[in-house]
Amino acid sequence: MRIFVLFCFLVAGVFAQQQQPTLAPSPRSANVGPEANSNENKAKKLLDQMIEALGGQAYMTLQDSYSEGRYGRFHNETMVGGASFNRYWEWPDKERFEVTKERDIATLFLGDRVYEITYRGGKELDPQKDDSVRLGIIRRHYALDRVLRQWLNEPGTLLLDEGPTLADNKMTERVTVINSKNEAVSILISPDTHLPVSKRFSLRDPQTADKDEEEEIYDNWRMVQGVNTPYSTVVMHNGQIVRQQYYSAVSYNTHPPAEYFTPKLIVHNKK
Repeated sequence: MRIFVLFCFLVAGVFAQQQQPTLAPSPRSANVGPEANSNENKAKKLLDQMIEALGGQAYMTLQDSYSEGRYGRFHNETMVGGASFNRYWEWPDKERFEVTKERDIATLFLGDRVYEITYRGGKELDPQKDDSVRLGIIRRHYALDRVLRQWLNEPGTLLLDEGPTLADNKMTERVTVINSKNEAVSILISPDTHLPVSKRFSLRDPQTADKDEEEEIYDNWRMVQGVNTPYSTVVMHNGQIVRQQYYSAVSYNTHPPAEYFTPKLIVHNKK
């Protein structure tokens, strides 16, 4: 079951929860002076161009999506597992991932709560006991959609233009978004298409206190219902590929049934 828990953390990077679906306003700057304002204005301009390239208001006002395809799981750069998938997402914080042909086994996200769904019912997973669940919740918090739709609208958010840098062997413009909790995400944007090439953030391992670097790389963009969609996504952990997924079909605003997001918890007989 951990395989599709791990997978859902990947796709959640593209379609995650959102608030106030409007284009990014200019946040408060941490510094004063023309140089700081100029840097922030350039960062905001790059983000505005990226949002427009993603689809503008069509992208920012998505209510739900359905997607299907295949994913692979890697260890030491070698594929160790994979499967086809069907995925449902509903704004702001509901996601369901099905990974069997019968579609009776799934992982369900409801906010920061995660459930394992089988033909017997649902069982809540404990992030304190399962590190993959804990990491999945964290990665959802740093998802691209959440950064663009929530962080940019929060008071105290800072924007930094960090200049040109390489991402996936491509020259990009790097913009870092820092929220009021001092959490930071760097988005590397193509100067040609204005689309995101990758997204990076770091976190601390609670056991070792080591700094882990997370990166998502986006490719094979296609326009779907006015929304630019990456049909290929690769997840890197400390410079090594850990997951990869490919879409074969995507549709938006399909309004999935409410029962798709119901955990139907297992009731155990105490005897």
